[in-house]
Amino acid sequence: MIKKQAVFAATLAALVLASSAYAQDTPVASDASVFVFNTTLFLISGMVVMFMAAGFCMLEVGLVRSKNAATICVKNIALYSIAGIMVWLFGYNLIYGVAEGGVFGTLKIWGADDADALGTGYAASADWYFQMVFVATAASIVSGTLAERVKLWPFLLFVAVLTGFIYPIQAGWVWGAGFLDARFDDFAGSTLVHSTGGWAALAGALVLGARKGKYEGGRVHPFPGSSLPLATLGTFILWLGWFGFNGGSQLALGTIDDAIAVAKIFVNTNMAACAGVVTALALTQLLYKKVDLTIVLNGAIGGLVSITAEPLQPEIYQTILIGAVGGAIVTFAVPLLDKLKIDDVVGAIPAHLFCGIWGTLIVPLSNKDVTFFGQLTGVVVIGAFVFTASMLVWLALKYSMGIRANDHDERIGLDKSELGLEAYPEFVST
Repeated sequence: MIKKQAVFAATLAALVLASSAYAQDTPVASDASVFVFNTTLFLISGMVVMFMAAGFCMLEVGLVRSKNAATICVKNIALYSIAGIMVWLFGYNLIYGVAEGGVFGTLKIWGADDADALGTGYAASADWYFQMVFVATAASIVSGTLAERVKLWPFLLFVAVLTGFIYPIQAGWVWGAGFLDARFDDFAGSTLVHSTGGWAALAGALVLGARKGKYEGGRVHPFPGSSLPLATLGTFILWLGWFGFNGGSQLALGTIDDAIAVAKIFVNTNMAACAGVVTALALTQLLYKKVDLTIVLNGAIGGLVSITAEPLQPEIYQTILIGAVGGAIVTFAVPLLDKLKIDDVVGAIPAHLFCGIWGTLIVPLSNKDVTFFGQLTGVVVIGAFVFTASMLVWLALKYSMGIRANDHDERIGLDKSELGLEAYPEFVST
């Protein structure tokens, strides 16, 4: 009996010592480890968001006719490159050089400043890179809407203005601690990124006009895209990229709470897209008696855009509701634009602009610290600025160098007229 008690006492002592040792060994985040994890989140998320450029490119190539496919490829790789240079020259400091409550940042070239790297919690270059790929995403939205009739060089000049000035100015009002920061919340950019791209695209579509033959004879004439499998691949790539887009916007991964938050953001992002797809799937079957793949693809994007303003706070059932409404918005808005004779080749205006507005306004449903009036104020102010500024730039380009391809070039395709080559030469009749 004494021997059993001795064994029990020894075992109990060992457990107490082990528990004490475990408590001492429980990892406590140091400044260095927080810095490494935060910087890693920026870099990995930035790479994933950069891959969205490929997603936009493939989606657009699949939804335009084959005679314009190569031009879309040029535009997408060029706009990403221009965005990188413009954010370095002007954009970053216009966003983050704003005085608290101010309007405009500073016009100066960005340079990495890691003098207080541990104090900021991440490498300066990682933050710059992550912000840059967001700017490029907004520019990609414009490309798809104006496809098949906008000339290459005027479009790229517009991209330079959008990524160097228009986007950074309005982003600074919120993410740069400007005058909207205290009253408006946009976690990852339903308004600041997606609606901004949508407003710029809408202004361009109004100035540019529809493709020849699209609305002749009082009817809408469909122009089927070159490759629906390619468009589907592009949508899947965008879906993947959104995990970096929303997850990276947590801006931290150095604590247990941050890791849990990023994981929850991933789940909500995914569920919103699923709800958007299923809603578009069901509605197109009900409305048209056949499923429309192009609308279903945009249903996924509509769901993703809708959850981007607040992907952390909603419960899953709320996320599904938000994404489902996004899918419904796309389903009804695509034919509405055709009735208004606004030619949006890939459906970017419904998916990014309309769903961006919806996603921003619904934030108070899950985040009680945000008011509907504050969200509406941000939507109206940013929308008015971006649309007006974009309209002025498009009009200036139209009446100076011209923005639209002539009838002959549009008929033969921009690949031949602007690039002197064809994306699929063996399949194009001459």
